[in-house]
Amino acid sequence: MMAYRVLQSRRFARQYKKLKNNVAEDVDAAVDMIAENPGMGERKKGDLANLLVHKFHSQNQLYLLGYTIEDAVQLIHLEAAGPHENFYRDIKR
Repeated sequence: MMAYRVLQSRRFARQYKKLKNNVAEDVDAAVDMIAENPGMGERKKGDLANLLVHKFHSQNQLYLLGYTIEDAVQLIHLEAAGPHENFYRDIKR
């Protein structure tokens, strides 16, 4: 099986840049897990039906990593990362 390529959206890149180093390392680990098993995230419904979300803890806080998959070209788009608070509201914008 060929690994999926991972691309960052501009939103994800902006959010990632603001993360503290230890949180960024946990995000990196989550991205590595998703790259190996893209279907592991929970698929959302409604407006966000194309979004999958992987949840993980960092610094005793729940973080979410939102991404979409293009199976045909084996591509993962990282859409957003951050604490649970306002995550879904912000990603709809």
